[in-house]
Amino acid sequence: MTHQHIELVSHHLCPYVQRSVIVLTEKNIPHKRTYIDLGNKPNWFKAISPTGKVPLLKVNGQILFESMVICEYLNETTPGSLHPEDSLQKAKHRSWNEFASQILNNIGQLYNAKDHQAFLSAIEQLRLKFERLEHEIVLPYFSGSEFCMTDAAFGPVFRYFDVMDSYLEQDLFNNLDQVKQWRSNLSQRRSIQEAVSSDYPQRLTTFLLNRHSYISERIEAQQPELSHA
Repeated sequence: MTHQHIELVSHHLCPYVQRSVIVLTEKNIPHKRTYIDLGNKPNWFKAISPTGKVPLLKVNGQILFESMVICEYLNETTPGSLHPEDSLQKAKHRSWNEFASQILNNIGQLYNAKDHQAFLSAIEQLRLKFERLEHEIVLPYFSGSEFCMTDAAFGPVFRYFDVMDSYLEQDLFNNLDQVKQWRSNLSQRRSIQEAVSSDYPQRLTTFLLNRHSYISERIEAQQPELSHA
């Protein structure tokens, strides 16, 4: 990737942006990061984004979109690989990357749930997915000692719960020892820590409050001062 100008168009909370940042960091790729407000998208962004979503990767002025496409490009064009060498194992990892995206959809259902029943239903769906993961993990990372693309995909998943755990009605990871240890190991990885700004917890809490959903009510009940901030 010598002599290439890399710019990642980003949003402070987007988990898919975080995936790309994690890979950029793991592969030691110099880059510029540009943040936009998705609630007020600039015209230059709308002109270059086919989907209207982030991340976008600008490579010498050319545009790539969709987070895993970006991650795969970054992986393929730099030394080393975040995938297993075996083709079948690589395909399996890619399947679990898609599973991570499904979990992110479930998290969206959780923080958008308007009532208690919908909230509980979303928690149940998340619990079932994490139970399925429990028997796939080979610690310390997803498939052993080498950090891989699937670790990059799941780092942003677990980060949500660093904020949301205290607003759930149950321990989502109870008795899931492999998942809990994997989550802990990922949280200590520099690339995952640095994929967001230091004010991420405050930004996410504000975002959750502004959903005007069931979890918003739980946050207000626990921290009433936030609703007047």
